Amino acid sequence: MSGSLEVSVCEHLAELARTGRTDELLATLGTASADVVDVRDDSLLLLAAYHGHARTVGALLSLGADPTLRNARGLSPLDGAALKGATDVIVVLLDAGADVNDTGPDGKTPLMWAAAFGRVAAVELLLKRGADAARLDRAGSTAADHARAMGSYDSIPLLGNMTATNP
Repeated sequence: MSGSLEVSVCEHLAELARTGRTDELLATLGTASADVVDVRDDSLLLLAAYHGHARTVGALLSLGADPTLRNARGLSPLDGAALKGATDVIVVLLDAGADVNDTGPDGKTPLMWAAAFGRVAAVELLLKRGADAARLDRAGSTAADHARAMGSYDSIPLLGNMTATNP
């Protein structure tokens, strides 16, 4: 939870972010920090990004929400948008300064998440914006390795068949 806000208020804000109810979210948030987190440690920005609400993401960023804030599982808002294939959200986050090659504690990049879940348009966008297809996570796997492991074969040609054994 966040600072002085009650759990019920944080959960209500989280639901508004999840459902993209931007105007109501902003009115309810008032002057509180835009980096409110819910009981699962997901920030409002992560929830809005994961659920594909570009307008809500933009509004939270304009209030100072931190695009690098990760939840307890290590996911950033850009990771959430990438694994869901929310290209409009990815653009908003990258334009706001999110790092296309940022890694979580496990070394996974947004490109790895997009590739693993077969989000071809997101893979294309991330590559165009400078994502490194050859980067390895902590387990020594590339985005192509993650795509292959999850059966997301449509992403592999875009990644140049980069694998940990074929850099």
